[in-house]
Amino acid sequence: MEYVLVIIASYLIGSIPNGLIIGKNIYNIDLRQSGSKNIGATNAYRILGPWPAFWVFLTDALKGVAGVLLGHYLGATAMAELAGGIGAIAGHNWSVFLKFKGGRGVATGLGVIAMITPLVTAVVFTVWAVIVGITRYVSLASIIAAALVPVSMWFLKVEQEFFYFGILAALFVIIRHRPNIERLLKGEETKIKAGSAKDTNPAKEK
Repeated sequence: MEYVLVIIASYLIGSIPNGLIIGKNIYNIDLRQSGSKNIGATNAYRILGPWPAFWVFLTDALKGVAGVLLGHYLGATAMAELAGGIGAIAGHNWSVFLKFKGGRGVATGLGVIAMITPLVTAVVFTVWAVIVGITRYVSLASIIAAALVPVSMWFLKVEQEFFYFGILAALFVIIRHRPNIERLLKGEETKIKAGSAKDTNPAKEK
C-alpha cells in the first residue's frame, strides 16, 4: 500500500508544469506556443532567458527530489525511493494537468539521481555543462550525460537497484530525445541561445 501511495503522490508532484506556470504567470508567455513548444528549462532559456530557465530547471529537479523523499519516509526502502523517483519522472513527462503531455525528464531525473547518488550527479552534470559549453547543443549533452549515468554508477559500485534504475533512466531520456537525435544526424539541430521575455511578450511591447 505504501508503494501505491508513493507512486501516486510523486506522480502528482511530478505533474506540476513548472515551466508553464512560470512562463504564463510571471512573463505572460505560454512556452507551449513558442520555440520547441516544450515546457522544460531549455525552451525557457531560449524564450525567457537564463534566470527564468534556472528556476524552471531547479523546480523540475526538486520534483525528483520530492519523489525520492516521499519514498524514503513512506516506504523506507531503496525500492520505495526509486518508485517515488520514477513516479515523479512519469508525472513530468505525462502530466495529468497537461492531458498527459510534458517534458523530457532530464531535470527531474537529475533530481532523483542527486538524491540516490550525489557523486554520479556531479560527474554527469559536469560533463553535460562542458558539452553544452563547447557545442551549444543541449540535446547532445543530455543524451551523452544520460548514457554516462549507468556507466558512472557501475564504476562507483552503487547499489544494484540504483544501477538498474540508471540504465532504465538513461534509455528513457535517450528515447525521449529521438527527434533531436534525428536532427543532430542531419545537422539540423538548433544550438542553444539565450532569449528574453521582453522580445516575445506582446504585453511588454511599447
